[in-house]
Amino acid sequence: MTAELEKKAREWLIERGVQVEDIAELVLFLQEKYYPGLTMDRCIYNVERVLSKREVQNAILTGIQLDVLTEQGKLEQPLQDNLARDESLYGIDEVIALSIINLYGSIGFTNYGYIDKQKPGILAKLNDKSSGECHTFLDDIVGAIAAAAASRLAHSQNEEENIDG
Repeated sequence: MTAELEKKAREWLIERGVQVEDIAELVLFLQEKYYPGLTMDRCIYNVERVLSKREVQNAILTGIQLDVLTEQGKLEQPLQDNLARDESLYGIDEVIALSIINLYGSIGFTNYGYIDKQKPGILAKLNDKSSGECHTFLDDIVGAIAAAAASRLAHSQNEEENIDG
């Protein structure tokens, strides 16, 4: 079941236009000034580790399913309109994102808040309402995965420095 869950979560990300490399670019954006020489391979590795968590996979599947149902107009009012507009006071999309960030400590909250405001890379694309697609949940989930991977990277870097120093 676990392998099937991860496979489906990864498939749905790709179907919605999100590649692991897109998320890794966000990690690089968040961490490159703190870790000179940081490579995309290291960022990808940390994204992969976050994606391997069942809680993250469940968040991906739940969020994408709600986005798809919103696109299809299959939700009851007023939820349908709130999700279609990505209503700023709705907040449940951020709560799901925070469940991902909680897995990797408090530094993830700072990273998430920053990236959510900046909307670099894939987040700008997911936030573009002109496509007709709904990414009310997915943009926050992708930002949270990146923030969690950046937090994981920071924690592992600190552990390496403590071992070396």
